[in-house]
Amino acid sequence: MSQDQFKEIIAGIVEGKIVPYLGAAALDGSVSVEDQSPIPADSDSLIIAMNDGRPMAPKLMWEFARAAMNLELKKGRSFITRFLNKTYGEKQWTRATTHEWLASLKLPYVIDINRDLQLQDSYKDTPHTLVRGCARLGGTDYRFIIHAYDGKTYKEITQEDVDMALPVLFKPMGSPFPEPATYIASDADYVDYITELMGGFAIPAPLKDYRKEKQYLFMGVRFNRDTERMVMSDIVYSSAKLTGWALLPGASEKEKRFCKKNGIEVIETSIEDFLSVVAPEIMGAAA
Repeated sequence: MSQDQFKEIIAGIVEGKIVPYLGAAALDGSVSVEDQSPIPADSDSLIIAMNDGRPMAPKLMWEFARAAMNLELKKGRSFITRFLNKTYGEKQWTRATTHEWLASLKLPYVIDINRDLQLQDSYKDTPHTLVRGCARLGGTDYRFIIHAYDGKTYKEITQEDVDMALPVLFKPMGSPFPEPATYIASDADYVDYITELMGGFAIPAPLKDYRKEKQYLFMGVRFNRDTERMVMSDIVYSSAKLTGWALLPGASEKEKRFCKKNGIEVIETSIEDFLSVVAPEIMGAAA
């Protein structure tokens, strides 16, 4: 893809026609303030961090959700919640370049399947709506919690009160702030969440209308595993015929087939190379 086509994509993003959809590699470059270790974001690094720095059995290393389910059965669901709260809510991390770029744009809608706080930090001075996924809750048909942010504090609201004139940050897998909720982490969480996502109960009604005919730029998302693919397919339901583009360096044949089937054009380019074209000033500052 040429530099001109990259710039066409960024123009669509700025206009709100194309929505960034962030995966693990969107956090590349973010490291611990304390010891300079990379933030755990992809499946392998999360499993190792959750297991005190040690790999788990090969069958569990296949996917974070499977490993989390194993430890949940042994130590309880609260163990997974405490691990994610500590990792993303207590430890201090440097900013990823992707999030520096997003902070400079203040886009109307961003989807982030990571569980960290960097996207919310990008909007800390901007009123917005935060939608977080949740699972296995009693007393409600819905699998989301919504908060309105006034530029200083968050307040929980209903979907009827969502102001679509404000930016919407959609974090389907959850985050530790404004208060720890139930993350989408283990196999049981994903089964519940995806079931309700397919039934229309995991996305607020205003977002269902807003997402129609939108296109997406998948940044740092891999499509080798069924969970990520199923979540993505239902979140972008009602998208344009050309669903969008995926920055997929070293894309596997499985990923290419999936993307072709779902109207996603594969761009075998890293986020870093993409940003060096569309936001050279951000990349220069990060160097």
